[in-house]
This record gives sequence, C-alpha cells and structure tokens, in this order.
Amino acid sequence: MTSYRNSEPAPPIMQGSPPLMVQPKLDWDRGPWNRWAFQHIREFLPTIEVWRGNGHRRRFERAEVDLDALPVSNSMGQPTTLAGLLDETYTDGLLVLKDGKIAVERYFNGMTDRTLHLSQSMAKSVTASVFGILVRRGLIDPTLPVTTYLPELEATGWAGASVQHVLDMTTGVRFSEEYTDPYSDIGQVDVASGWKPVPPGSDPAFEWPSHMFELIVGLKETSRPHGAAFEYRSIETDVLAFIMERVTGKRLAQLVSEELWQKLGADESACFTVDGAGYALADGGFNATLRDYGRFGQLILDNGGGVVPADWIEATRNGRHGPDFNPSLPEGSYRNQFWIEDPRSRALMCRGVFGQLIHIDWDTGMVVVKLSSYPDFTNIAYSMATMKAVHAIAAALA
Repeated sequence: MTSYRNSEPAPPIMQGSPPLMVQPKLDWDRGPWNRWAFQHIREFLPTIEVWRGNGHRRRFERAEVDLDALPVSNSMGQPTTLAGLLDETYTDGLLVLKDGKIAVERYFNGMTDRTLHLSQSMAKSVTASVFGILVRRGLIDPTLPVTTYLPELEATGWAGASVQHVLDMTTGVRFSEEYTDPYSDIGQVDVASGWKPVPPGSDPAFEWPSHMFELIVGLKETSRPHGAAFEYRSIETDVLAFIMERVTGKRLAQLVSEELWQKLGADESACFTVDGAGYALADGGFNATLRDYGRFGQLILDNGGGVVPADWIEATRNGRHGPDFNPSLPEGSYRNQFWIEDPRSRALMCRGVFGQLIHIDWDTGMVVVKLSSYPDFTNIAYSMATMKAVHAIAAALA
C-alpha cells in the first residue's frame, strides 16, 4: 500500500468511531500504517510508564531561525530545500538545539509537542546511558563475563562473551536482523516482545518464544569468536537490560525513570512497550516527546550533566572506526550502544529504523532530533541526505 508524505492527504487510518480504516496487527510498523502507529503506541500495545517524577522541567530558551528555505540535497542528490527534504523523508518532528537553545522546532503529520513517538533503536542509547550510571556506581563491571550476571546464559551463544562485547555488539552470537523475514530472529522478537501476533499460516511445529528472555536463552549458536567483529543485533541490548534488572532488583522502566528521566527535566512521562512477562523492550520499545528526546541529547552533549558519567560518554566517543559498520556512515563506528559519525568530530548518534535520529555534536554545540515514519525499515539515501542536511543546518547556524 502507498505511504503518504506530509504534503499529501493521508488515508483515514484509525479515524472516526468506529475507525474507517483499522491498521493491521501484522503491518502496523509499515507504511502507511506507521504514520499513525508511531504516535499512538499506547493505544494498541501494552506499555509501562517511565515516570517523569514531580521535579523540575528543563526549560529551553528559544532563538528560532527559519530554515525552511535552506538549500540542501534530496535523496537523489538534487537541489531542494530543508522543507522539501523533511517532506520527502516522512518527517514527523524536527528539533534543533544550538548552544542549548531551540533554533528549530517543527511538527508534521499530526504530531504535537505532547505526542509520544516511538524511538525504535534510539532506545538502545537511552538504555545504555543508564547502564553507564550503574557501571560507575560499581554494580556492573564491563570486563567480566556476561554469565557473571546472567548464569542462565552459560548454555547459550553468550558463554565466554564479556559485558563489553555485548555493549559494542561484538559478541559472536548468531542472530539474524533480517527485518522482512517473520521467521528470522528479529522477526521472533516481534512476537516475543508482544509487538505482533504469530503470523497466520505459520508452521505449527515452529516454537515461537512467549517472552524475550525465553528467546534469549534459546540462542545457542555462535558465528565467530567473541570480539572478532561488529555485527548489529538488537538482542544484545535486551541482554544488557536483563543484567541491569538482575543487579538492581528493579525493572527497566523504573531504572530509566529514577536514574535518567526524573533527572533530565522531562516535560512528559515516557513509556516502554512490554512483553507478556512485563519486560520493557530495551532494544526499541521506548516512546517520548520530541523535546524530551532533545533533552536527552542535550544531557549527553553537556557531558552527562552530572547524571550520566562524563567518562562513560568520553569512552563512548572513542569507538573503533572502519568501513564495516553501516553503509550510510562510511566513517562510522559503534560503541556502548551509540553510533559515532566519524573519528574527527566523534559526534554521537542514536539511530532507529524508519528514520529516527538524535545527532549530538560537540564541535557545533548542536543537537538535532528527527522523528520519522519511512515506508520501509531502512533507506540509505534518506539517511545520507538527512546527515548532509544536519551539516548544512550547522553551517547556517554557525
């Protein structure tokens, strides 16, 4: 089915009572359904609150600049404007913070300043920031084996892997991140996490995991020695989250609330999707507002702001670089569940499928948040055009 950009009339997905067009349970994350679903997760999936607490709200000063006509290139490399690129790349929200002040704040596709938007894999960086807090507190030692904290994994592919291997996604665990195959490991995550039902017509002999930890302990094989190479696998973040829960006796949503969300001055409580055992999906189930994603990015830019350890952030910016990390980041790398743009700027990025981005750059004093609902899981051309636009914005605000 066709997906719809911001400049086109959208189909009436989940509008009216009863809705004229109901989203399918199997395809809610695909276009055009995701244009509605990414802003309405709490209406069709079980979630748990990440409470903002009763404390302060961090207020941003505003120093807004109209950049709609800023010349940039589209996904085909042709001249366009920033407004044109935002439309082409199915943008739901754009926030630019320059020196801690709001320079650009734009909403599209019905999104508002109070809308919680699905983070996809930006959740990995949120989770890992709290992980760094627990490391600094002495509750976790990244040099120790994973099985020190989760002995159940002794009989899995994680046996012999260190916690740091998991943080950097360099374990040798065999895990297929093939998004379009419902029987792949990541397809099984959709079922185990409660995101999707078992696909109709599935082989009745196939044993689908009923929750996330059941899926993890079922991953028995390795494809290479631990530490030999980077391979992006979402399940690594969930292993980290179970370590966090084991050492603290608290669930992930409570940890993120107490250690991060209550301290960064969020406008709104966030939420995680949860599986049938109540586990909050660390690898992609986090939801928050545009400004609160910006507050998180600004906290990292402020070297943790006394919340996330500054030495953890510095270590995160020092990943191994090479051509084998991501096709849309030719000089990129990965460390502690963050992407690093290149070895010169060492700018950090939180990234998620369907076009989610938080870009954090110390050289420019800038945080850019872009929330999107691409029709497809990944689009290299969209991602590369977005990165070039980020740099054009930085030059315009310099």
